[in-house]
Amino acid sequence: MASPAEQELTLTEAESSKEKDQVFGVLRLQEEKASEKAVGSGKAAEGRWQAPIFALARKASETLSGGIHVLPKTAEHRTASLSEDWGEQVLREPMALERANLLNMAKLSIKGLIESALSFGRTLDSDYPPLQQFFVVMEHCLKHGLKVKKSFLSFNKSLWGPLELVEKLCPEAGEIAASVRDLPGLKTPLGRARAWIRLALMQKKLADYLRCLITRKDLLSDFYEHYAVMVEEEGAVIVGLLVGLNVIDANLCVKGEDLDSQVGVIDFSVYLKNDIDDYKTEERTGQIAAILDQKNYVEELNRQLNSTVQSLQGRVDSLEKSNTKLIEEVSQVDVDAELDTYKQSRQGLDEMYNEARRQLREECQLRQDVENELLVQVSMKHEMELAMKLLEKDIHEKQDTLIGLRHQLDEVKSINIEMYQKMQCSDDSLKQKNDIISRLEEKTNQITATMKQLEQRLQHTEKERRMAEEGARKFKQDFASKAENLQNQIFQRENQLTQLETDLKIHVEWRQVLQNDLQAEKEAVLQLSTEVQQIPRLKKEFSKLQDENGQLRRVCEDQEQALQELGYKLSESKLKIEDIKEANKALQVGRVIECNIQIFLKDSIG
Repeated sequence: MASPAEQELTLTEAESSKEKDQVFGVLRLQEEKASEKAVGSGKAAEGRWQAPIFALARKASETLSGGIHVLPKTAEHRTASLSEDWGEQVLREPMALERANLLNMAKLSIKGLIESALSFGRTLDSDYPPLQQFFVVMEHCLKHGLKVKKSFLSFNKSLWGPLELVEKLCPEAGEIAASVRDLPGLKTPLGRARAWIRLALMQKKLADYLRCLITRKDLLSDFYEHYAVMVEEEGAVIVGLLVGLNVIDANLCVKGEDLDSQVGVIDFSVYLKNDIDDYKTEERTGQIAAILDQKNYVEELNRQLNSTVQSLQGRVDSLEKSNTKLIEEVSQVDVDAELDTYKQSRQGLDEMYNEARRQLREECQLRQDVENELLVQVSMKHEMELAMKLLEKDIHEKQDTLIGLRHQLDEVKSINIEMYQKMQCSDDSLKQKNDIISRLEEKTNQITATMKQLEQRLQHTEKERRMAEEGARKFKQDFASKAENLQNQIFQRENQLTQLETDLKIHVEWRQVLQNDLQAEKEAVLQLSTEVQQIPRLKKEFSKLQDENGQLRRVCEDQEQALQELGYKLSESKLKIEDIKEANKALQVGRVIECNIQIFLKDSIG
């Protein structure tokens, strides 16, 4: 069960929230009228409020400063009984007197702070005297009944323990506690507690945090004695008074203050009234009376609205009952219809179940495939990451090599410039050599033409050889025993002819090499030019050779022995031709053959 002070606190908060919502417009009208009157009243208008939010805040301060004495009529009886109980406790216990004094000081400090802040009209800073006195009073309230922590050297009372407990009860306070721990200038628990109170006031949640703390009496018993303000009912009243501080905007620099070494002494002279204060309060009593009239009017409106709400609520309840009956009837009809449809759709549902089962299997298979693909993609991703790392290493290495290549390129450029200069010098010599090469090419072209003519002659001699072979075959028919020898000789001739053809191919390849090595073979070209001049004489000798070849056919038919000797000498002549071809570049082949044939013919004729 909640204590009477806590119930009273909840009532005051609920009514204050309603008053703030409903009286706001009425207060604005009153302030507009007051501002119109202030034009002619001069000094009398200096103490009046200039904005609706200030009016609302001043009203809340008066309500909270009065404590339980400015509550609505419904709570007056409870407040009177509570004040009587406190008076009796003061007579009985000295600790109750301390709690009452701290409660009164808290009321005075909160009331003075709200009034001065609203009249000040700006954001409060750390040097504002009423704000400093409020922090001192709050420190005394929190220290009252605090258990002493014994150590080897001294006794210590720390406020930081219970305030640090708020972080566990209200997670929103974790940010304040973390920022207090991170402040570099705070070295003592008292300094951290003072910083915590200032940060909570700037957040306008000091009342909320302390409310969470005082509701857990089981946890407070670890830090406070049983007679402490925070444990008794006075703590709940002080927390209710702190709600009015939410209308104040404060900008406090916690880092620059020396919170560890400050001395918390209450200055009672601030709260002692003088004649000037009485004069100001008399001026404000008229305004407060008008506000109270407005409040009573709004409360009456609120009661009427509550009565209408209750009547409407009764109608809503009756409508809800009739609606539930209709819903039950409709649901019964729906159940009957659903039974009929259920029997009809039972068969279709079985088919749908089988189909859904089949689809489930397919989906499971697809899911398995997708998971396998996902594993493959993950492995590919790891491989790609490794490849990217390797590529980065290669890029760094290539950058280093590129820098080295740039240096080499500069060196190559300088070398190219030198080579270009040398190339210009060599171009002149190349032109001269090209002229010489062109002349040599003309000569080689002439030589190739003569070589082609020689090849044609060789082909003609080959034809004649074939004709001689045919005659030899005829001769073989007549002389079977001698034909075998002649056939062997003919095969030898064919082999020799193939060797001649391969030699000719080698000669062609050698000619290509000769074109590349023209400059080195100048002397050989001069020798060939002298031999080319002897070609007409070879032509004449070749024509004579043709005539003698005809005579040779007739001689072959008549004399077998002469044919054998001729074959033997021809083989020797071919061997000599090969030797001559290697020595004389294949240009003196015809002349040697002709000389050998003439010698052979002379010997055969002789």
